[in-house]
Amino acid sequence: MPNDNDPGIAPMHDHILVFQASEDFQRNLLPRTDKQLDRYKNIDADPRGDWSSDNYVSNKSKYERPTLWYSIKHPKTGLDVWPDENAVWRYSKEKHLQLDSDNRLYWGPDQSYEKPRIKRFLTEIQDGVVPSTWWDFREVGHNDEGQKETGELIGKKIFSTPKPVRMLKRILEIATSKNEDEIVLDFFAGSASLAQAVMELNRTEGRRLRFILVQLPEPTLPNTPAFDAGFKTIADIARRRIALAGKKVAGEQNTQLKLEGSLKPDLGFKAFTLDRSNFRVWNGGSSSNEDVGSQIEMHVDHLSKASSADDVLYEILLKSGFSLDTGVSVIELAGKQVYSIAEGALLVCLEKEITPNLMDALAEANPLQVICLDEGFKGNDQLKTNAVQTFKARAQAEESEIVFKTV
Repeated sequence: MPNDNDPGIAPMHDHILVFQASEDFQRNLLPRTDKQLDRYKNIDADPRGDWSSDNYVSNKSKYERPTLWYSIKHPKTGLDVWPDENAVWRYSKEKHLQLDSDNRLYWGPDQSYEKPRIKRFLTEIQDGVVPSTWWDFREVGHNDEGQKETGELIGKKIFSTPKPVRMLKRILEIATSKNEDEIVLDFFAGSASLAQAVMELNRTEGRRLRFILVQLPEPTLPNTPAFDAGFKTIADIARRRIALAGKKVAGEQNTQLKLEGSLKPDLGFKAFTLDRSNFRVWNGGSSSNEDVGSQIEMHVDHLSKASSADDVLYEILLKSGFSLDTGVSVIELAGKQVYSIAEGALLVCLEKEITPNLMDALAEANPLQVICLDEGFKGNDQLKTNAVQTFKARAQAEESEIVFKTV
């Protein structure tokens, strides 16, 4: 409803810009609504199934299309029927005779129409409708619906203008494949409505979409619902929304799984923040002996004390050429925790104390690459040398190659 306090003409619509980046893009058709399907009936028991009738006249005049200006016989009265001079028939006389013999003309109940209409069979038209530029709020939601959705998950008025999930699902339906693994990228995540739209579409339509959301840690303003709720940044809002949306969709999915016996989809996500390296950087610009000595002493233990194991792990993955969505699992070898990357292709050990048994177990796992913390060898060069030989011997025995590195 319009705002009673609006001093001018109250706006009742929003704009959203949707464009294609390449001529290779092919948009999808939208599924027909129940209302659209209700137009198709089979009132004359036609063996070709349900149909809807369409205009049999065109918007051309007899002067523009003189060959389409002719008379046809009414099947009930036998009288000649002429089209209007400014709206001639849509088809030539030869085509008309074919359509008539093929029972494609509909003259209305009890043949009561003055002019015929043509049958359009549901089985013969394209499977869906072409998207248009007008999206009714009854189909794609509105701002109030977006507020309600975020309110149910993270609290009322936490985010000022969240997009309704149904609208984002409409964009995804048009732009993404139903059968291929695709990634949806949102550079301005906001309240992370897109993540929820992806998860819901995957659940309801069996799609295999993944999402990447980017949001600067823009601070929330004091004395606002978001700030008062403990959200320090907009990125905090997005992370919380994704987590709670995943739980919501998981609950709906579990109910569906009990009914269908389907496989449970992955509703997890990873959150990353751009930060400085977890490894101290060598300052080569200093020339004094005292500064060089302090640099060497610092790099004996070159990991930042504030870094967590996950921080170090993902920096190693990026520097080793792995993407952030690579599968990571935790295994135990020789009593130590080891990260298995890409189903064991890379093994990363961040333990601060490395043993010969651990080196043997890592080699026995036969990965392509092994990375350990240098400080885990406690300055024991013999242990490190033995580790190199262990991997070399294992690789020769398997006729493969195991790359061993320390960081």
